[in-house]
Amino acid sequence: MSATPFLEVRGLTRWFDGVHAVNDVSFDFTAGQVVGLIGANGAGKTTSMRILATLDLPDRGTIKLGGVDIVEYPNEIRCRLGWMPDHFTPYKDTTVAEYLDFFGRAHGLRGTDRERRVDEVTDFTDLRPLAERPMDRLSKGQTQRLCLARTLLNDPEFLILDEPAAGLDPKARLEFKNLVRVLRERGKTILISSHILSELGEMCDTLLFMDRGEVMHHGDTHTLRRGNRDASSCMVNIIVDGEVAPLLQWLAVRPGWKLTEERRDGVRAEFAGAGHGVLAAELRRLVADGVAVVDFHREERRLEEAFVEMLREPPVIKK
Repeated sequence: MSATPFLEVRGLTRWFDGVHAVNDVSFDFTAGQVVGLIGANGAGKTTSMRILATLDLPDRGTIKLGGVDIVEYPNEIRCRLGWMPDHFTPYKDTTVAEYLDFFGRAHGLRGTDRERRVDEVTDFTDLRPLAERPMDRLSKGQTQRLCLARTLLNDPEFLILDEPAAGLDPKARLEFKNLVRVLRERGKTILISSHILSELGEMCDTLLFMDRGEVMHHGDTHTLRRGNRDASSCMVNIIVDGEVAPLLQWLAVRPGWKLTEERRDGVRAEFAGAGHGVLAAELRRLVADGVAVVDFHREERRLEEAFVEMLREPPVIKK
């Protein structure tokens, strides 16, 4: 018999003015998973996350965290989760240390326990050098680290992070990704919403794709990248030395090839064959026909492509 899921969502439904923001959504998480939540604006991501964080109530459905119903026992659940919203307004005339101390008190931490926990999250998020800086004078990346530090004060089992890397520069995104990796190693269960799909693919065990308030996909990144493509076909990345025109001409007349993206130094193309021998034969033919190939390798489609393809699919009509 399989273990009880850490998070169980069944028939989650929420509507506003007759519009289903979340429509009969069901899914499970196991403890220790990092799950990416993908969807266009208005897909129902933030509404779902707010309900999971006990900040909104569903119109229908049940949600259990570790076997505890979050609607029936919200106070018990709030002690076990951490919520990081997509934005928050910094307080004026408040330092980083004062801000964290305030929220430590709000969590019921007292005396040396509060001081120890504030020190721990300050060190973990690398905010020690900024402890005495007013929080409204932090950079975007520093502000996001402060928001994460606040989220971690009660040492939650379940973290809900809504667009945590939005607006960050590449260095700050890398730092944030490393923090998520460490939290994962510490056994935290994490739900992350983001529009940076490539980074979700790197950080997450599974992906949950929502559109029009419904779950379109829940599974690993490999399955999402493959999508509806036949198992006998594959995507190939080809880079050439010099002009791309000879390669384009070759693809146009060679059976089994379909151009998907033209670039300055090459193409991505779908080929109706996936075996090593068949691909090797195509590469030999390409070189023999005079195309100056410098790189030729098979790859999965990008998450962005999977995202767009799912948006194009017609909605499932539920009977």
